[in-house]
Amino acid sequence: MRSTRGRLLLAGPTLRDPNFFRAVVLMLDHDEDGALGLVLNRPTEHDVATALPPWAGHVSDPSVVFIGGPVAPETALALGRLPSGSTEPLGFTALIGPLGIVDLERLEVAQAVRDIRVFAGYSGWGPGQLEGELAADAWLVLDSLPSDVTSTDPAQLWETVLRRQPGALALLAAYPDEPAWN
Repeated sequence: MRSTRGRLLLAGPTLRDPNFFRAVVLMLDHDEDGALGLVLNRPTEHDVATALPPWAGHVSDPSVVFIGGPVAPETALALGRLPSGSTEPLGFTALIGPLGIVDLERLEVAQAVRDIRVFAGYSGWGPGQLEGELAADAWLVLDSLPSDVTSTDPAQLWETVLRRQPGALALLAAYPDEPAWN
């Protein structure tokens, strides 16, 4: 098993599951027990100011709650980035470089962390499930950039990630939503 932790899963153009159609998932964990990630490109219309008022002034634009995935939608998770040269504060768990999980129960961490984004729910796979989906070419496994997590244009993130890929893979960015209509 090769871990996808820290990488992006991009829904293949033929993956039609509405939870993951054209989804960009940042993988937070992946081992023999399963995998966990957050969908980065599903903003809701719910302002963080309404959902989690104390965090309203600390999140990046757009300041809405994102749908992290179909599992446990009543659970809030947050990602944030430590500024260069900072030490890890209490309430922050490093994941990938300066990116980490922000403990939403510890508002004081907001003073030390930048680019906070809040997610409702997460994406999860049981043991072997993601490996099966990868073998079926449902997902593309690609490198992530720090800017992916806080894209100011999340609706275009799937295409943006594909366009920066080398060679023919970049052409998938132009794949039509409904190929039968072409």
